[in-house]
Amino acid sequence: MSAQFPVARPRRLRRTPAMRRMVAETRLSPAGLVLPMFVKEGISEPQPVASMPGVVQHTRDSLRKAAHEAAEAGVGGIILFGIPAVKDGTGSAADDPAGIVQLALRDLASDLGDATVVMTDLCLDEYTDHGHCGILTAGGEIDNDATLERYASIAVAQAAAGAQVVGPSGMMDGQVGVIREALDKAGYTDIAILGYSVKYASAYYGPFRDAAECAPQFGDRSTHQQDPANADESLREVFLDLDEGADMVMVKPAGAYLDIVRRVRDAVDVPVVAYQVSGEYAMIEAAAEKGWIDRDRTIMESLLSIRRAGADLTLTYWATEVAKKLR
Repeated sequence: MSAQFPVARPRRLRRTPAMRRMVAETRLSPAGLVLPMFVKEGISEPQPVASMPGVVQHTRDSLRKAAHEAAEAGVGGIILFGIPAVKDGTGSAADDPAGIVQLALRDLASDLGDATVVMTDLCLDEYTDHGHCGILTAGGEIDNDATLERYASIAVAQAAAGAQVVGPSGMMDGQVGVIREALDKAGYTDIAILGYSVKYASAYYGPFRDAAECAPQFGDRSTHQQDPANADESLREVFLDLDEGADMVMVKPAGAYLDIVRRVRDAVDVPVVAYQVSGEYAMIEAAAEKGWIDRDRTIMESLLSIRRAGADLTLTYWATEVAKKLR
């Protein structure tokens, strides 16, 4: 920069809302937002999630209505999480053709067509009675390779029911490669994989575990999710997933890991996704309810910061609300 004050006056480009809008470096769009949704088996009315004001566990009918609303608002995609009526040690409901997510997928495939992208979370924690992301050994540890067999079966079941993208979130070593092989062998070569490549063992997930009813019954997930202290490890995880066939990669959580979002964006040439997780949502809603912050401005600022860091897509519980405002 050669010009100095008083010739250089950066405030000239901030004088009016129209001027600021014209020169904005970062923009949000409805198509860049993905709505996480919970569907629960065996309920007759939507059930509010106490720790996430405005979020509910849906019935199949209410899910269809909310998904239609999201599609009408122009939201780029929705991602489904299921809560079965019965859980067991192997998460057998996860790949049951009559399981709640498979039923909901068929509903949405019929209702929405190509109006939005229907995605699924692919994990076992919502379906196991112990709340962990995989099959347990006799000693209570997760058996990585036995879990991969379950993930492969779940992926095929979700694809058969209408999923367009599957998102393996369990952070098992080799999960993307096993899922890609299973999908291809079953004839689902066009189904994309969103790798939850960078998923930290975060305290920000607390409210989600209320919504998905998947809190671990013992221990935690530090043996497979990443240590918040590590950054270089994230790129290793990303490159492993890409080598195994991931079509997109995710960083989760988003807000506390914007440095990781930027590093991943700079390192790869596939879409980068960031998940604005339940704790991020709940903190803003709680502070706004107390009158401590401006809710609408804080939501938009939080999403702009994720986009500015390099995320192409953002999973956010405000997707439909924000998409409507953007339109």
